[in-house]
Amino acid sequence: MLSDAERRTLQGWAKRRTTAQDLAKRARIVSACADGLSNTAVAARLDADGGTVRRWRTRFQRDRLDGLSDEPRPGVPRTITDAQVVEVVVRTLEQVPEGATHWSKRELARRVGISPTSVLRIRRAFGLQPWRTEDFRISSDPLLIERVRTWGRPPVR
Repeated sequence: MLSDAERRTLQGWAKRRTTAQDLAKRARIVSACADGLSNTAVAARLDADGGTVRRWRTRFQRDRLDGLSDEPRPGVPRTITDAQVVEVVVRTLEQVPEGATHWSKRELARRVGISPTSVLRIRRAFGLQPWRTEDFRISSDPLLIERVRTWGRPPVR
C-alpha cells in the first residue's frame, strides 16, 4: 500500500529526466507492485529479473522511500582526507614552490603527505594542469639568446 505522497514521489522519480536511471527503475518496480501485480508480472513488464523485483519490493516494505536509495558498498575506506584534497588544490592553484614554476606531483605529494598517484588523481578530478599557463613568461635561461641565434644551423665542429 502506498500513501498519496509516496505515489507522487515515485511517479516523479520515474518520469523526471534528471533522475538516475537505476532509481527511476526502482520507482517503476515499486509502483507496479503497488498496483497489485505479482513479482513475475512486474519483471516481465519492466524487463527486469525476478530477484531484482523481489529485492526492491522487500526493501520498500521495510524502509519505504529511503529503502530505494543505494546502500554503502563494501570496500576499503578512503585514506585521503578532505583537508588533504583541499590542500593539493589550493597549493596547485595559489602557491608556487621556491625555484620552480609549478608544483611537481612528487614534491607536492611529499609536502601534503600522500602518494604522487593520489596527487595525479586529484588534479585530474579537478581538471588542474599547473604546467599550462595562460600568460606569457620570459625564460630565465641565460643561454636563451645564444640558442635562438644558432637554432637551425648545423653544429660547428
